[in-house]
Amino acid sequence: MPLTMKDLVAEARSRISAVSPENAREGAAKGDLILDVREPAELETNGRVAGAHHIPRGVLETRADATAPTADPRLTDLPEGARIHVLCASGGRAALAADTLGRMGYDADLIEGGIGGWKAAGLPVEG
Repeated sequence: MPLTMKDLVAEARSRISAVSPENAREGAAKGDLILDVREPAELETNGRVAGAHHIPRGVLETRADATAPTADPRLTDLPEGARIHVLCASGGRAALAADTLGRMGYDADLIEGGIGGWKAAGLPVEG
């Protein structure tokens, strides 16, 4: 039987850890990276986390591969011990992205609740 998006997200979540929006913000203040994998239009519609790095989920692997000409140094040159806290609208794409990053050798986790959880925690959003 074919897998659904829900199945893929559940599998990814079983392999990754999650962090609260507050803990992600604290980590970013200490050198971690908040990675927003939403589409550009979503950033305009729902706001963006100040200081977050934006790479849409659809091109993440090409930006995270240090050997690729499209590698993104903000990802590939993270300081030793820095974590990547991944954010999307509600958590599905972020779970898939964090799982992929983990398989690529990064220390990545999911920000619980996505941008909605971030806002619900009373954390600042731009735009």
